[in-house]
Amino acid sequence: MKEKLGFIGLGNMGLPMSINLLRADYEVYGYDTNAQAMEQFVAAGGIGLESAKEIAKQCDVIMTSLPTPQIVELVYQSEQGILHHAKKGSLLIDFSTVNPELNDSLHTEAKALGLRYLGAPVSGGVIGAVNATLTIMVGGDTDDYKNAERIFGIVGKNIYHLGTSSSVGTRIKLLNNLMIGFYTEAVAETIVLGEKMGIQADTLYEVLSNSYGQSRIYERNYLEYMKNDNYEPGFSTNLLLKDLKLAKEMADEAGVSLRIGEKLVDLYSEISQQGYGENDMSAAYLSLKETCKIEQL
Repeated sequence: MKEKLGFIGLGNMGLPMSINLLRADYEVYGYDTNAQAMEQFVAAGGIGLESAKEIAKQCDVIMTSLPTPQIVELVYQSEQGILHHAKKGSLLIDFSTVNPELNDSLHTEAKALGLRYLGAPVSGGVIGAVNATLTIMVGGDTDDYKNAERIFGIVGKNIYHLGTSSSVGTRIKLLNNLMIGFYTEAVAETIVLGEKMGIQADTLYEVLSNSYGQSRIYERNYLEYMKNDNYEPGFSTNLLLKDLKLAKEMADEAGVSLRIGEKLVDLYSEISQQGYGENDMSAAYLSLKETCKIEQL
């Protein structure tokens, strides 16, 4: 008999991940504060419950995919949260991107309560969640990782067990998103400057994608969003900003001065304040055009 799986956080990432688990013939219980997300989950065959507490009480494996560290803390550590109500021996898997210290504290608390915990942030965006091609960066005890391997293989493609520290995957994920911050702004500046000089964006992409200026973020941001004038969020500016702040905190604690990274926090804060916070991060291109008072093409 397969384990009962619980999934808390049925947003842009969590909903397709939970649906992929349903398609693998798991019994999946889900909870989200968004009623529409709950309806979609139930329509796909999931069993909707009324709270994180109920998920914790019912399930053997409890997964979370939540937008901020503050929400993760609430869902895990509040009186109605997972840690207070999960059955002894349950495996907790957090796919969220949080500060590394939170991973470590949740691991410590879980262990003291007879629970198991893995920090497992993901990369690959909404498309990766839908297509089950996510990269999953797992930190935690080896036996717990082995117990979760089949689940990881259903929702992702590139699975890494990076060590027994519960926060090691998060540290690498924040480094990944720091680079995403660099690349996203680089793509915006390159295309805006090229267009201003009369070079068509398609021509620029064709040449640079076969040169050292090529990057997966250039491919993603241009082909999936900018070229189609579609900025519905696969990964929003606000979420990138949150991760850049976490990366800066991590650097400060390590005593490393991020000469560009520190400026990125201010840059994406400005982009968000311009009204692009809920747009996909590729809207950095629109923000720069607006800042430079260049007419949208």
